[in-house]
Amino acid sequence: MKIYHNPRCSKSRQSLALIQEAGIDVEVIEYLKTPPTVAELTEVISLLGVPAESIVRKKEALCQELGLSEQTLSEQQWIETLCENPKLIERPIVVSDKQAVIGRPPERIETLLER
Repeated sequence: MKIYHNPRCSKSRQSLALIQEAGIDVEVIEYLKTPPTVAELTEVISLLGVPAESIVRKKEALCQELGLSEQTLSEQQWIETLCENPKLIERPIVVSDKQAVIGRPPERIETLLER
C-alpha cells in the first residue's frame, strides 16, 4: 500500500495513522518533496477511476494564480500540470493493489484496509 502524504495535512496524518493501526505495510510518499511522474500519476488517477481535473485543489491559491479555474485542459494537460505543481494534488491518496481512494474523510480508506 502507498500513501501520497503531506505531513502538514491533518487528513493525511489521520489516514496514515489508520493504515498503521491496521498493521499494514505502507510506503509513504511525501509528494511535495518527491512529485509523482506523469506515468505514476496517470496510474493513480486510473485506479481512482476519476478524471484528473477532479483531484485538483481548486481552492488552492496556486490554482488561482495559474488561472486554472478558467481553463479547459485535456486529461494529459491536467496530469502534467499536477506533476509540475504537486501542491495542487488533493490529498491524501491511498493506493492499494487495484484501487485508490482519496482519504477525505479518512474513513474512506477503510474499504482498502478491509481487503
